[in-house]
Formats: sequence, C-alpha cells, structure tokens
Amino acid sequence: MNSWLGALVAALCFLPAIAKAQTDEIQVYDASIAGPGIFNLTWHNNYNLSASKVADFPGGIVPDHAWSGVSEWAYGVTDWFEAGLYAPLYTISSSGNLKFAGTKLRALFVVPDAAGQTFFYGINFEFSYNSTSWDAKRFTSEIRPIIGLHLGKFDIIANPILDNTYEGLSRLDFAPAARVAYHVDDKFAVALEEYDDFGPLRHFVSSSAQSHQLFAVADYEAEPVSIEAGIGFGFTQASDNLVLKLILSHDLN
Repeated sequence: MNSWLGALVAALCFLPAIAKAQTDEIQVYDASIAGPGIFNLTWHNNYNLSASKVADFPGGIVPDHAWSGVSEWAYGVTDWFEAGLYAPLYTISSSGNLKFAGTKLRALFVVPDAAGQTFFYGINFEFSYNSTSWDAKRFTSEIRPIIGLHLGKFDIIANPILDNTYEGLSRLDFAPAARVAYHVDDKFAVALEEYDDFGPLRHFVSSSAQSHQLFAVADYEAEPVSIEAGIGFGFTQASDNLVLKLILSHDLN
C-alpha cells in the first residue's frame, strides 16, 4: 500500500498546477446524496495558514490567514437528484473583518446507490451570486462531472470541473479535482486529494500562474456528525501554501 500511494503522490506532483479567488468548498464529490425526503446540513470551513498577502484582484480578500465558510443545505428529491443551497457564504479576514461573500444554488444528478456501485458517475451544477470582495465576477457557475470506482477498500474519483464566468465556451476554466481513498473500516478512511486550476480551455496559463495543491485527508462517518478534515500543501507560486479544511455533515431528519 505504501509503495502504491507513494507512486500516486509522485505522479500527481508532475501535473501542472491560475491564481483565483477564495474558495468555500474544498471537496471531491463521490456521487453520494441525501436519501429521498432527507434534509442534510454540511458546514464547510477553510483556513489559510500560509497564502498570498496580496488580493487576487482589486478589492478582493487577502488570502493569507483568511477563514472562509459556508452552510450547505441539501434535500434528497429522488434517489438520483439532490437540490442544494449554500447560505450564508462568508469570510473572515486576518484583521477579523466578517464579510458576506455570496450564495449558491446546486443541482446534483447521480447514478442511484452510488456507494454500492463499482463504477459510479454523476454531474453537479452550481449557480453563484458573488460579492465584489469574493470574486471579480458577480455571477459564476460550475459544471462538475463525477466519475469514480469503488475497488474493495479503495476509491478512485475524478471531478473534471469547469468554472463558468459566462464569457464563452473557450473561456471555461479547467479546475479538476481528484481523490484516492483507503477505507480502514466502514467508518474511517484516509485519502489524498488533488486540486488544480489550469486556466481557460482556449489557452492554459503558464505553469507558474497555475494552482496545484495536494491534501492529506481523514474521514469519519458516524452519527450524529460525519467529519472530514485535511491539510493541503501548495506546489506553485500561485497556490495557497498551507490550508486547513474541516467539513461537518449531519442529516436533519
């Protein structure tokens, strides 16, 4: 196992890694959704221990020592469709200023019973309204395909994400995420997650301007709260150097 994971890390490090705005959600989607009629609340938290001391755009939030968070409200409509609302989305700067950052709507479509399938897939759509300090664009959206394999105790998942600023297909931003997880038992797992941003499809930005991060993650799924915690390391000048993430999830009914 150690040699296999070492090879994975080495391979990921050779991937190229665009500076971008703060992010509220550092997560790889695995096509799991709330059951029909179930409300779920997930609280996302990210803290930049070491990042750029200059905002990514004029009037933007300085990433260094900023804490970003959002409450994600989800409802299982069917066994293949989950609707979601992210609100409130907020950030706290290093000086302690609390700012409202925006809100998002989400529609997630997946193969039913993804957790029980060897091969699973889905697609997620998000539509965002952003504050001027959170993103240079007031309206953005995300297209997130989900492709994965459950191989015994291992999960291999890819989210080849396209970020949309409504400036044309060629300007869609390619920001893929991937995850390889090992399930120690039915409640606890450890994982490596890769998050990249290569820039617009029409012409990727230079390697020095791309973002490339690797996270070490631990998951604990239990009642009443499931926990996902991780620490991320940046490998390019445009990446946040050191980031902590914490995700708490609970079914409300």
